Amino acid sequence: MEVVSFLIDFVLHLDKHLVEIISEYGTWTYAILFLVIFCETGLVVTPFLPGDSLLFVAGALAAAGSFDVFLLFGLLFAAAVLGDNTNYAIGNYLGPKVFSKTNSKIFRKEYLDKTHKFFEKYGVKTIIIARFVPIVRTFTPFIAGVGKMSYWKFLSFDLVGGLIWIGSLVFAGFFFGNIPFIKNNLSFVIIAIILLSVLPAIIEVIREKRKTR
Repeated sequence: MEVVSFLIDFVLHLDKHLVEIISEYGTWTYAILFLVIFCETGLVVTPFLPGDSLLFVAGALAAAGSFDVFLLFGLLFAAAVLGDNTNYAIGNYLGPKVFSKTNSKIFRKEYLDKTHKFFEKYGVKTIIIARFVPIVRTFTPFIAGVGKMSYWKFLSFDLVGGLIWIGSLVFAGFFFGNIPFIKNNLSFVIIAIILLSVLPAIIEVIREKRKTR
């Protein structure tokens, strides 16, 4: 429970925690952010790490002079692509074995099922669209690997998706993060970003419930 409470507090007050990390670790903060994005996209055991909100806040702090925005963009884009490719490789190696235990603590079946539905609905475009959907973002490259999707097809869509995801959120934070209203209410902006990012999943759940009725 303490870990969950810490994660919730960290995400909701991401701006304050990032400022503390910058003051303590300086330029090593780039490496920390790289690692967070890499793990969030590259390891199916860490879908809970901040993604969208982290990118926006990092961009806002770049506008305040804490980061070089272009270096930040380049490193996080590399982290997102390397993370996805690692996840794809793991899925490709493990294959269908991951589905043998439906109640596995690591491979939560509901997450896998949700990602499968995304693939069924959007096809290969899922690689791009899923970048903006938490949890699904983490499991999409893994499922692509499990399903033996052509690697070069995966890579081409993944590069486009990573570019749009990292670029849109980092530079949105950079250009809008220093607007006084947003700067003074960044915690509420973080909550809004989280709610908007999970909205597609909520809509999908409501639709499924209506279908079953």
